[in-house]
Amino acid sequence: MNLEHADVVVVGSGIVGLAHAYAAARKGLDVVVLERSHGARGASIRNFGLIWPIGQPPGPALEMALRSREIWLEVLEQTALPHWRTGSLHLAYRADEEAVGREFADLGPKLGYACQWMEAPGVTSLSDAANPEGLRGALYSTTEMTVDPRVAMAKLPAFLTERYGVDFRFSTPALAVGAGKVETPRGSWSAGHIIVCSGDDLESLYPEALEQAGLQRCKLQMMRTFQQPDGWLLGPALAGGLTMRYYPSFEICSNLEALRQRITAQMRGYERWGIHVMVSQTMQGEVTIGDSHEYGPVDVFDKPEIDELILDYLHAMARFPILEIAQRWHGVYARHPEDPYVRLRPEAGVEIVTGLGGAGMTLCFGLAEETVEGMG
Repeated sequence: MNLEHADVVVVGSGIVGLAHAYAAARKGLDVVVLERSHGARGASIRNFGLIWPIGQPPGPALEMALRSREIWLEVLEQTALPHWRTGSLHLAYRADEEAVGREFADLGPKLGYACQWMEAPGVTSLSDAANPEGLRGALYSTTEMTVDPRVAMAKLPAFLTERYGVDFRFSTPALAVGAGKVETPRGSWSAGHIIVCSGDDLESLYPEALEQAGLQRCKLQMMRTFQQPDGWLLGPALAGGLTMRYYPSFEICSNLEALRQRITAQMRGYERWGIHVMVSQTMQGEVTIGDSHEYGPVDVFDKPEIDELILDYLHAMARFPILEIAQRWHGVYARHPEDPYVRLRPEAGVEIVTGLGGAGMTLCFGLAEETVEGMG
């Protein structure tokens, strides 16, 4: 087989792989991306499209998320990809939700979060989608952004090729990596740096190292409505009390434990399936709704009861002109139970970057910049 050469070979064209290709190419390196399918088909196109710094804990993870947001804005400006910088609202309908929201609004700005508590009239003036019935207020953050993941993942490879000369080889799986070489069914590549960004594929490359890293798979069920009427906009992305108990950023709140105890005692289905309800909007006007979290071996069949629980909760916190569901799907990602991502160096010249969980869109560009800067 032919042996070709690149400075950097990236395995995987999901958002983490694309971010690494961008970071390396921007440094003037010759980059090739190997993708086993004809395009990204995993978690990178099956998500809300949210860049969500408010979900990251204070310190390095939040700093990485904010840096990633800066790079996202650079990329979005260069590509003219549609996006919304509308921020986010964590809506509060219960006293314990309000307590957590107010506490976070008090503590957060000192830790780097651009947020504030907003009373109910301010919330409804900012969001037509927020249900005003029983609304006590919301935690409002300005840093969150929305892109359409399906549109972005379809267009970014062409941008990287045209602007930076990145060479994409689709339908070309990496069969083996080692000794500075990647073998594929269509030839082999040698490279000074090989970056494996293969998402939840934990078996194909370096399976022993990935098993020892303690990664686990997570399945998420999601839905999307039909297109909303022309001119109707969601505004800020929406979340609620269930989300406050999910993201590690809210661990700074002493009131969080009471919220968790109430959910555990009174909302057992939501606890069982790891449900927290979030809402974003696509550039075509559909509303994306989710999601759930099932850990361990992936059940290929979705559970209607999970979708029903998500929609029941949604009805209490949001309203849309059209709620009829057009699409249902599930995504699968790899995550580490404690760390925001996993970086492994199984041999010289090879890095595995995976395990970002649901924060792939949020952390990808900041993490990729760190990887490339560390290559020397």
